[in-house]
Amino acid sequence: MQKKTGLLALSPLGSVLLSSFLLWGTAARADIAISPLVIETQVQRGQAQGTITVRNGDAKEFRARVYSAPFTYDAEQGYKPLKSSPQDLTPYLQFSPRELQVSGSDERRIRFVVRFPPSLPDGEYRAMLFTENLEAIMQKETNTTTGITFKTAIVPQVGVAVYVRKGNISHNLSVKSARYNPQFKQVQLLVRNTGKASAILQGEWTIKKGEQEIYKGRGIDTTVIAEGERYLIVDYVKKLESGEYQLSGNLGWGVNRTNKIPFNVKFSVP
Repeated sequence: MQKKTGLLALSPLGSVLLSSFLLWGTAARADIAISPLVIETQVQRGQAQGTITVRNGDAKEFRARVYSAPFTYDAEQGYKPLKSSPQDLTPYLQFSPRELQVSGSDERRIRFVVRFPPSLPDGEYRAMLFTENLEAIMQKETNTTTGITFKTAIVPQVGVAVYVRKGNISHNLSVKSARYNPQFKQVQLLVRNTGKASAILQGEWTIKKGEQEIYKGRGIDTTVIAEGERYLIVDYVKKLESGEYQLSGNLGWGVNRTNKIPFNVKFSVP
């Protein structure tokens, strides 16, 4: 998430106006649906194409601008916008429309085409294709102690991750270690991808302390970027006592996550 805020006024029983820039539609209208949210495709004869559907479930018209930007996934923080990248897809990406108007209870499609020059090296090229509301959403929050009302102008965005691959490339995944993060009170599994293609993984795991099974569960889909690392968050929310633990299971990838990578690692809780 990324925010830009500007303080305009502050007074007792008055109001503060903040303008915020939120990624991933944190406060996006629930009646706007965009699909798919991830597109993976291979160029054929130097070209690739696809469509994104924007559905408006409200009676009110929805207006948005559409633009693209390079990105990556950081091992610790996840999504990270970039100003430039060797894997930037945006110079080769064309899409239409660039401004979207969807009537109530209707849908529109964003169509894109990618054209790679023959001299472009083999590899994966990626961009986030954003749909950003042209109309800000106003939110109010009043501090009951001071009586000050905060007004926040929120401009929601939803990003569709587009991965386009050139040549015969693939991912190469390995589990490096596990750790307990005391700041977030999370068990995290470090996965490395030395391949040229990113991979979307879903973890299935079991936490044990000695012979005692503490937890068995399944995580959410998480992208490990090409030639990068990512901490996967184990979906265990209860407190773990101090001691030595074992985390085992497998990482699923591909269609229906039928391809499995087993792992068995240890971690300590201070």
